[in-house]
Amino acid sequence: MQKDNDSKQEKGASSDDSLLKEAIEAFELAEEFEDENRKTALDDVRFARLGEQWPEAIKKQRDTDGRPCLTINKMPAFTRQVVNDARQNKPSIKVHPVDDTADIETAEVINGLIRNIEYISDADVAYDTGVECAVDRGFGYWTVDIDYTFDDTFDLDLLIKRVANPFAIYGDPASTAADSSDWNTAFNIDKVKKDDFKRQYPEAERVDWEFDFQKMNAPWHDEEYVMVADWWRREEVERTILLLSDGMVIRKEQIEDLRDVMFANDISVVKERQVPSHKVTRYKMTGAEILSTDAWPGKYIPIIPVYGEDFDIEGKRYLRSLIHNGKDAQRMFNYWRTTGTELVALAPRVPFIGPKGAFATDSAKWQTANQVSHAYLEYDVVREANGMPPQRQPMDSGAAAGALQEALNASDDMKAIIGLYDASLGARSNETSGKAIMARQREGDVSTFHFLDNLTRAIRHTGRVVIDLIPHIYDKPRIVRVLGEDGSQESTKINQPVQAKDEDGNPQTEQVENPETGEVSEQPVMRVFDLTAGKYDLIVNAGPSFTSRREEAATQMTEMVRSYPDIAPVIGDLIAKNMDWPGADEIARRLQKMLPQQLQEQSIPPEIQQQIEEGMERIKQLEEENKQLKEDKSLDAMQVRQRDIELQIKKIVDLMNAQTNQYKAQTDRMQAEQSAMQYAQPTPLQGYRY
Repeated sequence: MQKDNDSKQEKGASSDDSLLKEAIEAFELAEEFEDENRKTALDDVRFARLGEQWPEAIKKQRDTDGRPCLTINKMPAFTRQVVNDARQNKPSIKVHPVDDTADIETAEVINGLIRNIEYISDADVAYDTGVECAVDRGFGYWTVDIDYTFDDTFDLDLLIKRVANPFAIYGDPASTAADSSDWNTAFNIDKVKKDDFKRQYPEAERVDWEFDFQKMNAPWHDEEYVMVADWWRREEVERTILLLSDGMVIRKEQIEDLRDVMFANDISVVKERQVPSHKVTRYKMTGAEILSTDAWPGKYIPIIPVYGEDFDIEGKRYLRSLIHNGKDAQRMFNYWRTTGTELVALAPRVPFIGPKGAFATDSAKWQTANQVSHAYLEYDVVREANGMPPQRQPMDSGAAAGALQEALNASDDMKAIIGLYDASLGARSNETSGKAIMARQREGDVSTFHFLDNLTRAIRHTGRVVIDLIPHIYDKPRIVRVLGEDGSQESTKINQPVQAKDEDGNPQTEQVENPETGEVSEQPVMRVFDLTAGKYDLIVNAGPSFTSRREEAATQMTEMVRSYPDIAPVIGDLIAKNMDWPGADEIARRLQKMLPQQLQEQSIPPEIQQQIEEGMERIKQLEEENKQLKEDKSLDAMQVRQRDIELQIKKIVDLMNAQTNQYKAQTDRMQAEQSAMQYAQPTPLQGYRY
């Protein structure tokens, strides 16, 4: 037995060594592949954000000579324009069903759940940081993670986390997908102080990565730190799926757990086939050992990149920031503005010109005339100068004007290179009409649209990762919070029967007849929001947030009412619904009740509509006859007839109302039954999903 244990330990150690070797080789390859992009990105961000825009040798020489070295950084204005545009027009994830086991109502629950995931994890911060890094550096990232909902529960939630330092991520060099959804390897590295590392991993060796440090930038091999990496590894695998006689599809490895349930319910295997799939594993490791191994439930590596300028040359992927090509123009702008400032600043220092001996009197004042403003200066009259006082040498104003013109040219070059002109940056330009200004702004939006489009791709891949993980994380009966587009909150039971609700949010019921007694009673209409069943896809809508779209809609509808006042009674409820102040929803409901009858009625089948019209015609006839009877009050018999007519009218009205209500209830019940048909009586295997 001891030999067996020793053999297993040796085998495990050998396996870890093999993984370590594979990981280090993969990291070296990724680091080498991204080396140029990272150096360029670091230079760009230091140039744009830290203002390091002068060559170090020139800056040092100017400082030694006491000459100005100005940095008038115009780059943040360009980057803010694109980043803040992305913040205002943030893409949103929209889920929809794609097979017959999925349904629209469950898709809406998933949409609300994704919005809640984004809310609780501050996903907007992750998105903003990612796109800002893409604009400043050429690439940014965020991650999808799993964590416990609360400290005192075992329920799990998905989280979208920001990556503040994009240089900590190393992707797959072999990736070709625009959104990098085909990554098979990735690293997320972190520097941990050696004392903290010892406390977190008391049994681990405190060493760093064991390969040539010359290939890495300094601080990754700092003596005070240990580099710890999350290595994500995705492998292609073949899975066997089984089609059961009740229509369920499960993985073959689940058959043992379900055999008793299948036998009890007479469920058998109908078909099986091999399908390609992926297995993702996360290894936490140093350069000496693997600290932990975790199987990831999804099929994608949950690191989401968002790229800036993205192009491929001879099989090598290049990533560039917004300002990369405008750096030379910015340097020229700094140089010419510095030169112009220097020329103008030297104007008061132009020396006095005079014959020898003219400066003998007040010589101390003459020596400081360029630095101090003296009340007067005395000079000695010299015969050779015919008594003329000393004169300053006139300054060449053309040089300063030329420097200013070159600075303006450099500024225009920056705008032309980046593609953002004065109108896009909010400044006045040559355009005078609103249409011309909007056209110039449109040019700026188009020239930088690829940054927003890449953000849309990244959020689409995020939705793909989240949809893939939801059936694994939200796979048990529980109550989750879902958010509406307008920010409204609702607690919803998932993976368990709940009472269905109508469009107004009222619980739905149906008339059920007892087959034994014949009694009819109202029973709740039940359904199940099963997040583990069905296939769902997504689209990403890029545009203003719901709040801003709603405010814009209210403004536009108000303008329409001003132009066409007669439409106010028809759309008044919609205007109030889009207003963002307390009580707007209640006002919208009251205005809706005041709408014309034809806008409130539901679509009614022709046969019922015909019966209603015949009943209305009959009511008119009876009302006319009743009117004639009221005019003739001489006969008591006529009074009896009048009461009979009134009763008939009441019966006809009640009958029409009953028919309309019956049709409405019938329609609601059919819709509820159709959407909940497969969930009304959950099968024993519900909750299992391939």
